[in-house]
Amino acid sequence: MHPDLVRLHPAPEHHPESQSRLQVLLDAFPERVEAGPATRADLERVHSASYLDSLEPTGGTTWLDFDTFVTPTTAEAARLAAGQAIEAVRRDGFALTRPPGHHASRDNGMGFCLVNNVAVAARYAQAELGLERIAILDWDVHHGNGTEAIFWDDPSVLYVSLHAWPYYPGTGGPRSESTQNAPGGESETTLNIPLPIGTGDRVYMQMFENFAYPAVAAFAPDAVLVSVGFDAHRDDPLSPTMLTDPTFRQLASRAAGLAPKVAAVFEGGYNLGTLPRLVETTIEGFENPA
Repeated sequence: MHPDLVRLHPAPEHHPESQSRLQVLLDAFPERVEAGPATRADLERVHSASYLDSLEPTGGTTWLDFDTFVTPTTAEAARLAAGQAIEAVRRDGFALTRPPGHHASRDNGMGFCLVNNVAVAARYAQAELGLERIAILDWDVHHGNGTEAIFWDDPSVLYVSLHAWPYYPGTGGPRSESTQNAPGGESETTLNIPLPIGTGDRVYMQMFENFAYPAVAAFAPDAVLVSVGFDAHRDDPLSPTMLTDPTFRQLASRAAGLAPKVAAVFEGGYNLGTLPRLVETTIEGFENPA
């Protein structure tokens, strides 16, 4: 977690992905590791050079779509955010960072996301740490369409997502709808678990235990990287699901035992009042594998 990410990438007024998301976590967790920025080479393992160039400084705030913005300091923020994710995979830590990343694909940003932080960390783990098989487990309330697209035809990376459906971004639905929206054909290393609007703790954990957990375990990854979203919590302003605090601890605890190396990257979560305690309970879960 790096304090400069509060200053960099300043959000327009009333935007949910504001710098206050990180400020409340800086205040709650004064003991932290501050990593440096990712290199251009780190980012180019995931994103095209032309796309990264489009994030470089401009004269003011511009919009990639209706909710995703670029400021004169966004490129710096994106490099620093990805650097925190890389440090998390090096240390088996939890990268508390912004902006989030799992909607960002090779050539596009969307849904508040600009650089796909968990994807950068996964490719770093393979290139620099010698880890061959990576599983990415995504429990943000939104489908991580960018992460899915980046690794769609890569048998060395398993992507498993639990998310509300139908909901933004409209991908990752039941099998017939999912393959229509997918990058092409079907992927043997992608598992989407769409959950109905209003899903609560019991059904969510049933789906995790019956489908997500065994899929990751069968893949036998060298590392598990978790895209942690807290926007599935019942009190989150963007949530159509009804999860409560203990479920996040349980998810983290179960994920922690799935591989020799487990790291996490912060994605969504927009209730400033609940974020610190949800992060705390999730860290407790990672520290106590079940």
